[in-house]
Amino acid sequence: MKHEFVEKNVGWLAVLTAVAISFGGLVEIVPLMNDKSATSVQPGLPVRTALEVAGRDVYIREGCYGCHSQMVRTLAEEVLRYGPASTAGESVWDHPFQWGSKRTGPDLARVGGRYNDEWQRIHLNNPRDVVPESNMPGYPWLAEEGFEPGEVPAMMKALKAVGVPFDDAAIVRADADVARKTKADAVVAFLQSLKFPKAVPLTATEAQP
Repeated sequence: MKHEFVEKNVGWLAVLTAVAISFGGLVEIVPLMNDKSATSVQPGLPVRTALEVAGRDVYIREGCYGCHSQMVRTLAEEVLRYGPASTAGESVWDHPFQWGSKRTGPDLARVGGRYNDEWQRIHLNNPRDVVPESNMPGYPWLAEEGFEPGEVPAMMKALKAVGVPFDDAAIVRADADVARKTKADAVVAFLQSLKFPKAVPLTATEAQP
């Protein structure tokens, strides 16, 4: 009878549904907030350049995440195909992160350095020029679009506000760094930055037990 009462009263149903969802969310979120492995920066993780930040913004704007994930799973065949498995520490500075689960195209987490810049530019312009069977759309207009003054510094300031450790000097010179660069150049720079972080050697002090 109590169950029937809840189902017939929309107000109570809405309230109890919200409570159930809240508990479920807390169970998933709270442990992660206390898990240092999920919030600690991966050793060797570089801070992106202004051009890479701009490229990531274009990548998100064009919806590339809808077909490409950036997360190598911990499965043997995944690691053999794409490289080292992804870690949470790699995405600490990514807002929003691009792990995803959809793979119409290949995972891009380790694509940096696999192809040269010219290949990437041709692929962006018309993918079938380098991959005949590709069903990816071309983005020829990116080679004609540039960045407005203040556009990239604003991106970097927003990311710095949520914890990305950009140097103030890097933000100041961002406009100069992307001057005369196209959005295609920026996307290529971003794609080339997608590599497994190189381990940073411990100092003598850090290495002490």
